[in-house]
Amino acid sequence: MSANITNSGEIQTLLNNVAGLNNADGDPRIKEIVRRIVSDLFTAIEDLDITESEFWHGLHFMQAAAPELILIAPGLGFDHFQDVLMDAADEKAGQTGGTPRTIEGPLYVENAPVSNGEATLVSDEEGDPMQVFGVIKDEQGAPIANAKVEIWHASKDGGYSHFDPSLKEFAFRGSIITNEHGEYRATSIMPSGYACPPGGSTEAMLKQLGRHGNRPAHIHFFVSASGYKHLTTQINIAGDPYTFDDFAFATRDELVVDANDVDGVAHVNFDLSMVKAVDASDEQRSGRPRMAG
Repeated sequence: MSANITNSGEIQTLLNNVAGLNNADGDPRIKEIVRRIVSDLFTAIEDLDITESEFWHGLHFMQAAAPELILIAPGLGFDHFQDVLMDAADEKAGQTGGTPRTIEGPLYVENAPVSNGEATLVSDEEGDPMQVFGVIKDEQGAPIANAKVEIWHASKDGGYSHFDPSLKEFAFRGSIITNEHGEYRATSIMPSGYACPPGGSTEAMLKQLGRHGNRPAHIHFFVSASGYKHLTTQINIAGDPYTFDDFAFATRDELVVDANDVDGVAHVNFDLSMVKAVDASDEQRSGRPRMAG
């Protein structure tokens, strides 16, 4: 079926009025976005013959799912799609190279404690001991001193501090300023993978798609340094059953890292390469809302 009704003069006028294109007030960018999104949805409803009942079931699902939309978005590939768009923009601008980006996820928290050179991300939480360490370098391999490496990851049970009330404030979170050799080191415990909340909207949606809601064991990074593009990335621990089957589509081959046992401590060695910034805006992370600790 083609969208003959959506393309009619009556509905095109309706869309213009919905988006406020018949007045000079409001935000032109928001108007442009609303016009396109509502038009695309009208087209989908007509093309797919979505019934009134199906439409309202979908709307009520979104209403109930609101607290989990930050999980549903990566589960539907939006976060990865944004990465692919940014990769394409970098390639067009001649800014390729460096460590690959991948999704931030919804569980970052501002104001984690800052340490010089190395940090202990946990003091008395149980788990298998882990050392995460590496060197921050430029594209020529020279170390970058005074880079800020922000690290956050889950507990051995898959929980995140500030979201899991059983964990202490800023457990498994920290910011490390690299030393003169560009080195950082974090003492922590091995994180576990986790699943989306059982019985929740994300799980219900994924079951309808025949999919699971599991993430592998992984560690998040923000890296920033004066004169370099801000880097958002994460590593997946090799050998996890979901390393290459992440419901959030965050896995990239270059970001799968071994955890090597050294005298009973998992050593995770991850060097990162940064790309020169073209202007000051490159040095900034995205403006998405984030929790402050």
